[in-house]
Amino acid sequence: MLSNKEERLDDNEIKAQVQARFRRIGVEPSSEKRVPIGPESAKNLGYDPQEIDSFPPSVTESFAGVGYPLGLGPIHAGERVLDVGSGAGLDAFLALRRVGPTGRVIGIDMTPEMVEKAEANKQRLGITNVEFREGMAESLPLKNDSVDLVIFNGLVNLSPQKAQVLAEIYRVLRPGGRIQAADIILEEGVDQATVEKLGQWSN
Repeated sequence: MLSNKEERLDDNEIKAQVQARFRRIGVEPSSEKRVPIGPESAKNLGYDPQEIDSFPPSVTESFAGVGYPLGLGPIHAGERVLDVGSGAGLDAFLALRRVGPTGRVIGIDMTPEMVEKAEANKQRLGITNVEFREGMAESLPLKNDSVDLVIFNGLVNLSPQKAQVLAEIYRVLRPGGRIQAADIILEEGVDQATVEKLGQWSN
């Protein structure tokens, strides 16, 4: 049975907790102590170390992914890619290298500080065919059938409206479009003591 605190936690409060955590990771990545983040974490998850090291620290220091979605299949030149939960932009910039100058990448993130950081990284890298927008995964600010590929890296597990997130992803995908995703799933339930110990939905 849930505690009174957990019973009062509505969807907006959950989203606020998640946003607050990733705001902190964006502004002060060294403050994150619970889970691995940053360039070494990316390398441990299967990212190419040479690619990671080719970026300035501002691109990789706030990386908080849980896997390597770009390694799950080819990304073709000229494709239009959506990165949901794009953070400071690492996966978006890597996808951009694969789609080339004729492709385009759009990053969507719920945290203004992450969007601002990604835009600053874009300017630092001197690239133009990528854009970052503030938005929610549950209501993506894109038209129907507008992208060839959706990537995300630790996204659905953080939303209390998982079915809506997936519905939005399918809405914006073109017919024959693809999803390459890394996320966290539970094979068994989490007991209430663990929930109370972690303290936040985003943990």
